[in-house]
Amino acid sequence: MKKALIHQTALLFTCSMLLVACGKSGSNEANSANNPTVTTGAANAIPIGIAFAQTSNVALLGQEGTDGVKIAQKYFNDKGGINGRPIKLVYQDTGGDEVGAINAFQTLISKDKVIGIVGPTLSQQAFSADPLAERNQVPVIGASNTAKGIPEIGDYVARVSSSVAVVAPYSIKAALKQNPNLKRVAVFYAQNDAFNKSETEIFQKTVRNLGLDLVTVQKFQTTDTDFQAQASDAINLKPDLAIISGLAVDGGNLVKQLRELGYKGIIVGGNGFNTSHIFSVCRALCDGVIVAQAYSPMYASKINTAFRKAYLEQYHREPPQVSAQAFAGLQVYVEALQSLDKKSNINQLTLPQLRTELNQELLKGKYQTPLGEIAFTPVGDVIQKEFYVAKLKMEPNGVDGKFSFLSIK
Repeated sequence: MKKALIHQTALLFTCSMLLVACGKSGSNEANSANNPTVTTGAANAIPIGIAFAQTSNVALLGQEGTDGVKIAQKYFNDKGGINGRPIKLVYQDTGGDEVGAINAFQTLISKDKVIGIVGPTLSQQAFSADPLAERNQVPVIGASNTAKGIPEIGDYVARVSSSVAVVAPYSIKAALKQNPNLKRVAVFYAQNDAFNKSETEIFQKTVRNLGLDLVTVQKFQTTDTDFQAQASDAINLKPDLAIISGLAVDGGNLVKQLRELGYKGIIVGGNGFNTSHIFSVCRALCDGVIVAQAYSPMYASKINTAFRKAYLEQYHREPPQVSAQAFAGLQVYVEALQSLDKKSNINQLTLPQLRTELNQELLKGKYQTPLGEIAFTPVGDVIQKEFYVAKLKMEPNGVDGKFSFLSIK
C-alpha cells in the first residue's frame, strides 16, 4: 500500500465545495467550446477533475476519454452519487503537449479544488504533470497512460490502463497464429512520444523472444504526414510483419502508405490504434490490421452492458477502449468515495484530508468495471485479467469499420 501523508489545513472541505458550486473557482467561466460544460444543479456536488486533450493532434483520443467520463457521471449520479451527493466533473484541456497538461493540472488542483484527477491523455504528458499532483498530494488515475513507469511516479499516481508490457505481446502472437511462417519483422515507432517509445521496446523484445528476425527499425514523428522514405526502406527488406507504434492519425497514414507502396504482409498496430477514428485515416486500407486491446464491448457483465447501451444510444457506435477506461477511472473514484464515506463522514474532512484518505481507500478496492474486475498493486498499477485481440474489418464502402475480435486462447 502506498505511503500516505496527511496535512492539516484551516480551509474546510465544505467551503471549497461551495466555492466550486458558486463558480468562484472560475472553472465554469474557463469552460469554452473546447471544454465541455457539465452541471449537476447541486450546491454540494463533489468535484472531480478531468484532464483530457480537447485540442491538438491528440484531441480525438481525448474526446474518447471525455465521452467515457460523461457516461459514467450520469450512470453513477442516477444511482445516488456518493451516498446522496452528486459528483461534478470539472474539465480542463491538456492540449497535446506537456505544458498544456501541467497547466490543466495546476488549475484543477489550485483553482478548481478538485478531490482527484482523471488524466492526462498521453503518457508523455503524465511524466510531466503527475509529479505536480504528487507534490500537492492529489490523487491521479490515468485512463490512457500505458508507458512503463507511470505508477512509479509517486504515491498519489495510479492507472486503470494496463501496461503496454502486458498487452502488446498478444497482437504479435495473434499475427503468428494467422501466419505461422512469418519470420522477418519491420518495426516503426514515433520517437517523440514517451508511450510509443516504451511500446516499441516491448514489441522489439517480444519479436526477439519469439525467435523472429528484426530486419529494420524505422523512426518518425507523431506530427509527420509523409512516410514514403521509411515505408520504402522497410518494404525493400521484404518483411512478413510490420509493427507500428504511433497515434491514430500518423499511424493510420503510415498503414495507408505502406499498402499504397505494395506491402502485402500483416500489420500490427499498437495501442494508439485503439480508436474508431483510425478508420477515417487509412479507410479501406485499414482492413486486416491487428490490434491488442484491454477492452471488449462484448464482455459479459452488468456494468459493461449498461455502459455499452448508453454509449451506443449517445454516440451510435461501439465504445472504444479509452472510453471504457475513462469510465472505469471515474468509477474507481465514486466507489472509493462511497466506501470512505461509510467509514468516516467525508463532509467532516478538510480538502487535504479527503484527498489523502481517498488515495488510500481507492488502492484497497476491487472494482467490477466495463474492463472486467480490476484492482491495484501497492504502487498503483492496475491488475486486470481479461485481454483481447481484434482485427480491423472495413465495410465494402471503405469508410465504416469495426473491431472484429479474434480468439487468443
